[in-house]
Amino acid sequence: MLVALMAAQGDDLVRVETVAVTEDSASSEAVQEETRFVGLNSSYTYDILDHAENVTTKQLLQLKTMQAGELDDRLTLGGQITAIADYQRSNREDKFGYLMRNPTSANQIGKDVSEAVIHSANWQTTARLTDDLTAYVELLYNPEQNFGSGTITSIGRNLTQIRRGYLLWGNLDKSPLYAAIGKMDVPFGLNDTVSPFTNSTVWHSFAGLAYGAKLGYFNNGLLVQAMAVQGGAQFQAANVPVNDTSVPSRINNFAIDANYTSVIDDTSSLMVGSSYEAGSPYCQDYPIFHFNPCTDNNPAYSIYTKGVFDKLTVIAEYAQTLDEWPGTQVPDPTRPLSVFEAEKTKSWGVGGRYALRDDLDASFEFSTFVAGPDDAPWERQNQWVAGLSYDLVDHVNLFGELTHVDGFAPLNFLTGGNFDDGSTWSDRDATTDLILLGIQAAF
Repeated sequence: MLVALMAAQGDDLVRVETVAVTEDSASSEAVQEETRFVGLNSSYTYDILDHAENVTTKQLLQLKTMQAGELDDRLTLGGQITAIADYQRSNREDKFGYLMRNPTSANQIGKDVSEAVIHSANWQTTARLTDDLTAYVELLYNPEQNFGSGTITSIGRNLTQIRRGYLLWGNLDKSPLYAAIGKMDVPFGLNDTVSPFTNSTVWHSFAGLAYGAKLGYFNNGLLVQAMAVQGGAQFQAANVPVNDTSVPSRINNFAIDANYTSVIDDTSSLMVGSSYEAGSPYCQDYPIFHFNPCTDNNPAYSIYTKGVFDKLTVIAEYAQTLDEWPGTQVPDPTRPLSVFEAEKTKSWGVGGRYALRDDLDASFEFSTFVAGPDDAPWERQNQWVAGLSYDLVDHVNLFGELTHVDGFAPLNFLTGGNFDDGSTWSDRDATTDLILLGIQAAF
């Protein structure tokens, strides 16, 4: 006979799955496996929602997971939550360069700050519509890095958004080609980190999130991704003007990325790659603000590598615009009739992670953002991160980090424009020191 399994949810009942019940338990389990409608996969959820690794290759990660037979349910649901406690100290009032919390005085007051908070929480729904067509929706709650007004307790910064959402066509058992359309990460650069929590400065500088259409190819270690990107100032790190406005009414931006992974032996591999983007975010005139329109696009390129050598993982990446950032050419208030010349924007980082045990990693990473000439207040922002990471299970990670940041160079109003006298709040001599403990758990 057929028995409908039900799950209580508040005052309502939600059908989870329908299975055939027979006297033969083995037969029952087989039928149940074939007809299951909703399932959980905590390891997959941890990986797909992880902000630190596989940043630009989430679709390929999903296809590989499907190929391994781990996403056979019609719906795979799951979530993750990241909670942190930290103490930060700056040598400048209200200026904290650590970017995992928006660097504004709405977040940090004085020279010493501390917190015990939910940094972020995500929910993912992966729907296998057919063997070749998959729908993905990701919800995000992130008061720490939300650009809403007010503090982290303001309603505007406590709303949930659809962070990513797309339809994915692909099946690696049938074809090395795949395609996606929707809101997703732009395939530009590596943008991964070896740190357990803190994103590299390269990620903060060049990791894009945009509407668009992506085409990918993966075969024998070669990965090529190309994306037609919606114009205007996109959600993150992509901008091509549309009739000298930031209105995203035309698909006039694109990015292409290619990398190759050579397998050395069972525990070692080496990957090298390069990317090009037609419209980086570094195209605005003074005053610089994320959604201000540009007069022209500013292309960028990236080169990167990742090596896995048994217990050691190393990464290195360099990204730079092809043209100068117009908004970084402004008068120098310390020298009459002089100006700070416009500079090409660049960011680079190197890092390594070593497995002390199967469940315990130690890491160190340096990364930097360079936006101005020598001695300009917005010249650069450097970040050092030393981390320790312990896997309680494969979908629960406990971590600690020590971080030092040289410079305070926030993107918005980088070179001034938010004060009446036109001065800048950037400060190359500001420093931030941070000790942080946290847990990232998926279910």
